[in-house]
Parts: sequence; structure tokens; C-alpha cells
Amino acid sequence: MAFNRNGPLPASSLGSFSKDVTLPADAEDTISSISWSPAANYLAAGSWDGKVRIYDVKSNGTAQGVAMLSAEGPVFDCDWAKDGTMVLAAGADRKIHLLHAATGQQAVIGAHERPVRGARFVEVPGSGAPIVASGSWDGTVKFWDMRQQGAAAATLVCGERVYAMDAQERLLVAATADRRIHLVDLQNPAALLRSQDSPLKHQTTKVAVFPDGKGWATASIEGRCGVNALDERDASKTNFTFRCHRETAPPNPPTNHVRAPPATTTTNVYALTDVRFHPHPRHAHTFATAGSDGTYSFWDRAGHMRLKGFAAPFAEKDPITAAAFSRADGGAAYAYATGYDWSRGHAGNSPKVQTRLMLHWVAEEEVSPQRRG
Repeated sequence: MAFNRNGPLPASSLGSFSKDVTLPADAEDTISSISWSPAANYLAAGSWDGKVRIYDVKSNGTAQGVAMLSAEGPVFDCDWAKDGTMVLAAGADRKIHLLHAATGQQAVIGAHERPVRGARFVEVPGSGAPIVASGSWDGTVKFWDMRQQGAAAATLVCGERVYAMDAQERLLVAATADRRIHLVDLQNPAALLRSQDSPLKHQTTKVAVFPDGKGWATASIEGRCGVNALDERDASKTNFTFRCHRETAPPNPPTNHVRAPPATTTTNVYALTDVRFHPHPRHAHTFATAGSDGTYSFWDRAGHMRLKGFAAPFAEKDPITAAAFSRADGGAAYAYATGYDWSRGHAGNSPKVQTRLMLHWVAEEEVSPQRRG
């Protein structure tokens, strides 16, 4: 099945969400970011209510809140330290917050001049300590040494607002409002490796770096996703874009006119709200997209195939606002949040749109390409 397929999915590629479970729905506003600990099945969910809630997710699908980080404004992004001891959060209050998960102790290690859209723990060779990277609407990416609170260790000027950021291994990717993609080799975070135009024509919503750091995916508001290789020599075999999260409406019904107008079809285009790669090496080419249409899909980037598509689990088709594969258990679970994403402005908001935190247990066949001999 090609990537650019629109309309209803055939039964063979439909996944089942019948066993998806609802986790504690105690966020008071839309959940903007989800991150799993690499060390245990702890899930962090950052919300527009200014909180990051930490849940201990059990194998039976139940979850219990164990800690909470409080910011002074909406949280836009959160991330776990590699050893699972700390949670990072940033957002509208411009500050970089840290939470020690075991003790509940909080600290602020720095701040930008404008709201912060992306934040990640990164590994910089030779630094001798965990480093935090943050991308802001002030047009910069800053690196923070947690031993030296208050002053950034390095600052990169991106020229426009940072709308999305991610990092894995040696690669950090920051996408800006002018549809530029800025690449940073974390062996030299004091300089940009290179900058290039986004492969997509409209505003970037998310970027996700391959688990091995050798490429990245770009998502946008136009119902399209792009995949790019870091090494430009691999571009011909890796780079492509594809359409997704689109819905083809049926043709207009006939009228009673003597001469009915020709039938037309309408394609509804939805924003991609998240894109994430599967963390297990066995599924290195598998990734997931989630959208404002209330659906999520698993894809095979090497085979250019949609593996499974999951229709909206609720009749209201509430937008999915954030999603992520679990990490400590090798991607056995896929968490996603539903809520209003403001894609239709104030008039589109409704009390019927509920903020939920959901969990899908990932079956092996849902993320494994069915190779044909």
C-alpha cells in the first residue's frame, strides 16, 4: 500500500483500537507533549494547564500519578533524562524546568527571551555532564550545562522562531517558522552543521530524529510528512514525502436540476500533530504519525508502506494532540492524547472535545513489515 493513499483504509490494514485504555484524565487542559522514561514505564504528560504529570504505567493498563512538575504557564514540551531520574519541561513561561522524579524537587536552569517550543536532554561528547538543549520563539537554540545554572553554555541563532525540535545520538534538528530546517552535530554544538528548506510547503508542526541519528522526519499542517537523510549521499534512497491524515468526502449528491452539475469530491486535509520513530532496533524503519483527524498510523519508511491505520477511537473524532512509543520495554505501548488543538480557532472549540490520555498496546504484526518474496 503506497504512502500517498487517501480515503478509507482497506480492512487488511485497519488496526484495532478496541483494547486501547484510558489513563487518568486529570489534565485540566489540552496535553501538548508526551515522553516515556528510558529506564521504566513512567510516562510524562505536559499540558496547557502548566503541569507535567508523571504516571507509573502498569502492564495491565492502569496508571498511577507519582509526581508533578509545575510551570508558570502552558507547557509545550517535556523530555526524560537518559537515566530516567529527571524530567525536563519548557513552554510559555520561557523557563527551562527540571524535576527530580524520585524526590519531587524542582529547579530552573535557565530562560529564553520568548516562549520555548522544544526541549531535550542531549549528549555532547566531552562535556562531562548531561546537557539540555532548548529551542525558542526568540529564534535561538541554547545549550545548558546543568552545573552552571543561569547562563547558556552555547547559543545558536536560527533567524526565526523555533517551531519544533528533536535530538537523537549526535543529531539535533530544529525547524523554524520560515520553513527552514537547521541541523546540529552535537559533537560541535557551537555551530550549525547546515541549514536547508523544509521538504514540505507549509508550516512545520513536528520533527523526529531517527533513533540512530542518521536522518529525520518532518510533519506539517498540510497533511503531509517528509523523511530526509543526514548524509546527503543517502538522499536518493532515503528522502521522500507522502500524503497522510486526509479524508476524501463522497461526491456531491445529484440535484433536481434539469442539468445536474458534475460530481465533485472534497478532500479534507488535517494537520499532523506528532511523528515518532519506534525505539526498538528490530523496528528501526517503523514510525507513527498522529493527526487532527483523531487517527494514528504506523508506517514502514524503508518499504514505503502503511502498516496499520487506526481510525478515530471516539465518535467525536477528537484531535490527537501528542503521542509517543514507550522506551523501557522496547516500544510495547503507544500513548496518545486527545483534546482540542485549536486548528479551527475559538469557534471550533466545544465542551464535547475531551482531554484524554490513552494507551495502545502494540502488537508485533502492527509494526512489522509484511515482506513479500
